[in-house]
Amino acid sequence: MNEGGSRIRRRVAVRKRNRPSLESIFASPTAADLQPGDEEDDEEEMMAGSRRKKTAEVQPVENNDSEEDMFGDYDSFAENSFLAHVDDLEQYMQLPEHRKHASDLATDDLCSESDKHNKLSVTTIDNFTELKMDEHTTNESRQEDVCIEPEPDLLYDIPSSQVLYFENLHNSSNDLGDQSTKERDCNSSSHKTVNEELPQNSIEQHQQTDDSSSKVRTSSEENRRKSLKEHLKSAMTGNAKAQTPIFSKTKQLKETLLSEEINVAKKTIESSSDDLGPFYSLPSKVRDLYVQFKGIGKLYEWQHTCLTLNSVQERKNLIYSLPTSGGKTLVAEILMLQELLCRRRDVLMILPYVAIVQEKISGLSSFGIELGFFVEEYAGSKGKFPPIKRREKKSLYIATIEKGHSLVNSLIETGRIGSLGLVVVDELHMIGEGSRGAILEMTLAKVLYTSKTTQIIGMSATLNNVEDLQEFLQAEYYTSQFRPVELKEYLKINDAIYEVDSKAENGMTFSRLLNYKYSDTLKKMDPDHLVALVTEVIPSYSCLVFCPTKKNCENVAEMICKFLSKEYLKHREEEKHEVIKNLKNVSSGNLCPVLKRTIPFGVAYHHSGLTSDERKLLEEAYSTGVLCLFTCTSTLAAGVNLPARRVILRAPYVAKEFLKRNQYKQMIGRAGRAGIDSFGESILILQEKDKQQVLELISRPLENCYSHLVQEFTKGIQTLFLSLIGLKIATNLDDIYHFMNGTFFGVQQKILLKEKSLWEITVESLRYLTEKGLLQKDTTDKSEEEFQHSFHITKLGRASFKGTIDLAYCDVLYRDLKKGLEGLVLESLLHLIYLTTPYDMASQCDPDWMIYFRQFSQLSPAEQNVAALLGVSENFIGKKASGQAIKKKVDKDTVNRLYLSFVLYALLKETNIWSVSEKFNMPRGYIQSLLTGAATFSSCVLHFCEELEEFWVYKALLVELTKKLTYCVKAELIPLMEVTGVLEGRAKQLYNAGYKSLTHLANANPEVLIRTIDHLSRRQAKQIVSSAKMLLHEKAEALQEEVEELLRLPSDFPGIASSTEKA
Repeated sequence: MNEGGSRIRRRVAVRKRNRPSLESIFASPTAADLQPGDEEDDEEEMMAGSRRKKTAEVQPVENNDSEEDMFGDYDSFAENSFLAHVDDLEQYMQLPEHRKHASDLATDDLCSESDKHNKLSVTTIDNFTELKMDEHTTNESRQEDVCIEPEPDLLYDIPSSQVLYFENLHNSSNDLGDQSTKERDCNSSSHKTVNEELPQNSIEQHQQTDDSSSKVRTSSEENRRKSLKEHLKSAMTGNAKAQTPIFSKTKQLKETLLSEEINVAKKTIESSSDDLGPFYSLPSKVRDLYVQFKGIGKLYEWQHTCLTLNSVQERKNLIYSLPTSGGKTLVAEILMLQELLCRRRDVLMILPYVAIVQEKISGLSSFGIELGFFVEEYAGSKGKFPPIKRREKKSLYIATIEKGHSLVNSLIETGRIGSLGLVVVDELHMIGEGSRGAILEMTLAKVLYTSKTTQIIGMSATLNNVEDLQEFLQAEYYTSQFRPVELKEYLKINDAIYEVDSKAENGMTFSRLLNYKYSDTLKKMDPDHLVALVTEVIPSYSCLVFCPTKKNCENVAEMICKFLSKEYLKHREEEKHEVIKNLKNVSSGNLCPVLKRTIPFGVAYHHSGLTSDERKLLEEAYSTGVLCLFTCTSTLAAGVNLPARRVILRAPYVAKEFLKRNQYKQMIGRAGRAGIDSFGESILILQEKDKQQVLELISRPLENCYSHLVQEFTKGIQTLFLSLIGLKIATNLDDIYHFMNGTFFGVQQKILLKEKSLWEITVESLRYLTEKGLLQKDTTDKSEEEFQHSFHITKLGRASFKGTIDLAYCDVLYRDLKKGLEGLVLESLLHLIYLTTPYDMASQCDPDWMIYFRQFSQLSPAEQNVAALLGVSENFIGKKASGQAIKKKVDKDTVNRLYLSFVLYALLKETNIWSVSEKFNMPRGYIQSLLTGAATFSSCVLHFCEELEEFWVYKALLVELTKKLTYCVKAELIPLMEVTGVLEGRAKQLYNAGYKSLTHLANANPEVLIRTIDHLSRRQAKQIVSSAKMLLHEKAEALQEEVEELLRLPSDFPGIASSTEKA
């Protein structure tokens, strides 16, 4: 372009334009090409006193666009915004068969006399990353070589304007000769450019050179002159690399359609119109994804009715109740997607168990990738507090009950509770179950009290006193008895089977006699006729046998296999051998002898004694039909969804307690698989002595759920009061009493309180917390009335509530940590492990004294020093092992806690649960529970120490220890195990197959994974890749937030502050 050429305004209008060839892009503008309006705008800006000179010369780009403006919200082609998009995309264009040289593209250099506000936007493909960095600075003169390397196979899922640009560039590259770089003069000494080095054979796009030099500098010289911002950009794009599918021409239309449908749905919801849009106010893409990922093509009638209720449309709180397997979760998911996509607010989903949280994350990550929201795990030791504040995309937090409470606390503390649009609670009946119920109640009460715009949805299969819950949650109620598969209930007494019939006089009618020839041996071994009952359905259909105890599960599995014919061994024989092989792989070559005998018959036991890896493998084998029979405990009924054609209850007991109606309903609810079975059936085996109790069980209503807020003293009401004052939700007696009246306990106080009033309990609890040093009365408060006295939280109180420490142990923990500072032994991990061993598990421990003595005698001098500091001597353990009388008193809890520390210490050294299980003669499932508990408690202790300056030394130490306890594997496997659903066994398989990092997994092709990794289904492979992409996405976004914060000009910057004051 000539030096004296006309100048145009930098801002590019957003409108549809034709797309020219590269020749027209590079051509100099004629006078007719210039927009008169732009010149007038320039004059207006200059008249307004703008100090910016319009010295940059830009080729006319008005015709180089599509439905979207090529440059988005940014000012110009030359101001780096488009080039930044290009720079980021170049990282993915390296397939040799498509590499072609293209022309050098000259772009204008913007010159400025004053400081400028730069925006650098890096967009990574496949919804991975969008980085915007604001900087107020004067850039020094520098030069730029930008290489663009388009690759059609990798242009999927990027903004259409960029796609079209690269198509044009690629198509015309063969026809264009090399163009030399153009030199231009500037009135300013400042040049703003972006420098990026790309691989060989890429298309080189040379920017202008300085007047003093016509020679293009080499890439290595440019690299040395990169700014901090460019280094950050380079690192970020490297982190967010992802291979993407093949681009199709329809992709651009789908993107536009999805965006338009979300906007239409958003407007529909806001206008409260009856026209719900394509799919319950959601884009049609959501419906397509449910077909693709879950095979759900049509909703049940009750689901449609529930989603179209007026109360749902008006965003009122809702409780809905249906039998197990009725499809409750789908309704919740659609409501969550409405909140995330249409109302653009975050969502919290609370689930009862870690395994269910992980299952849900695996299932929804693929939706997050496709629809553009984050799915974040809050379970065990995972989860950030407070959660990262996202710039554009919203987050779906999936949490356990405890982590959900901590998350709500952190949102209230940071003033962000209003950003939470919806809270969904699965298994709402758990609000009446012990300390976990109390924590759930506290969470919901705080949300109700602090945010009037947050909707609460609760669901359950076993609710009775719904009126109390409705009053507490101020909610509407919807119920239906719908089941996709008919359930037939039977009772078995001796040889006779009776069908449960509510119309019959005694609640049951005779159905049939068992027709199975029993030998005398079999009658003795199987008096309950289990073999006859299971062989009626297996191996063609699946069957669950619920047993009262863990040991009974193993015995029943072995007994059944003894009497099954050899024909059962042939059913899917190779796949069963594959299961055994995989079980050995995940257990370092070990295999439970019971499973070794039962799996060839398609039978296995399932209870908490299994490791997570074993449980996951067995569940996968059962889901695919390789295993056809599980003997299991009641925990399976409340855990992951494993339905069966027939469910058999071995006895009407859970451990030694008689079965409750709620438990019974949950167990039999597993009968009948939607889409597979035409009906499901349950059979409860009972003895004559239990007949009357069982008849009452099947006819009576479900048990009511009652608040445990006061009953669970330290984990309930005291923890609640401490957090209310710590979060400044309520700080005086009157306000706290008012809050308590709004809780579930407040609703039920007339039923639950017999001797004391709610006011008296409130006063007593506050007095106890004050005496314990967790609260203090404000001395500045002059009020004479007791109920107006304000309280504030002490440092110890804040540490306890931030660390979610059980208040029964907070003073003990403080004392142990304080004592630890006096002689912390860091020569080994034993001392730190002792400090993070859970107190509640220590109190239930019963050491094997011979094993304890043997382990004690093998300690190194440094490790023996730890025991001496704790007051536990080898002499004491020796006397306990030999059964001698002991005169010296030693704290039992300390001794027990040290024993569990030995177990954890051995586990961290060996990372093999089987060998540690054998060494300490403990079930491997218990050892894994201990490890999980220690990881969670270590995370709590870390948060506790962060609030107390005197414990600064523990902070760095506990971060690493928490990570070691969480994963308990070799360091190289940790990045893979961060992905939800990837446990140690799977991580080893992936690592050995060459997938050694999170980026490897995020780039993986599910089809290749299936062929490479043994016993990996297509669904699991897709979930692993989706979860890895989601995690990488989250990490990249978190880094971007940090970078943006670093580069943002502080609001209290002297120049800005003074100019604001003058204004």
